[in-house]
Amino acid sequence: MRIGIFGGTFDPPHIGHLILAAEAVYQLSLDHLLWMITETPPHKLDCAITPLEDRLKLTVKALENNPDFSLSRIEIDRPGPHFAIDTVRLLRQKYPQDELYYLMGEDSLRDLPTWHLPIDFVQEVDGIGVMRRPGVVIDQKKLEKSLPGVWRKVFFLHSPLIEISASSIRERIREGKPFRYFVLPTVYDLIVSEKMYQSRE
Repeated sequence: MRIGIFGGTFDPPHIGHLILAAEAVYQLSLDHLLWMITETPPHKLDCAITPLEDRLKLTVKALENNPDFSLSRIEIDRPGPHFAIDTVRLLRQKYPQDELYYLMGEDSLRDLPTWHLPIDFVQEVDGIGVMRRPGVVIDQKKLEKSLPGVWRKVFFLHSPLIEISASSIRERIREGKPFRYFVLPTVYDLIVSEKMYQSRE
């Protein structure tokens, strides 16, 4: 099988996440896509993150009607720090006969040489699905020199640009603005019923 890996805080999961995930499954011919919730993102240490259990409940609701998607606990069930290379190696043990495709934004591809053991990461994955980011410029020769062979594994994904962010949804909720159509109905109902995101971050 061809298995995709889609990580994020998903705070909350919204239609932008789902559209990108569906496009990744289609464009990379994936058999399945694993969603991985990042418990404490290194680049968001100064931000207030919704408790993991709340994000888990929301993500389960977002994925429950799509057999192409499932939630993986491989990161949240082990102590941090959580490096991508460790996650891929654990998945390689679990799916030894399958191909692994790691999804990331174009900005993450640009910054890939700064990741933990980036050369090992490139060697471990079978492909890297890259979501375009407006305004991001990558020096291909410089990146290839830092990470030999990386461009053979890069697949750029073409998806509608959905200008929705989880932070803007949280802000809309706190300010009492409508947000119903930014998320799936099941996610919307859970947020409303449990009064999530209504307090100041």
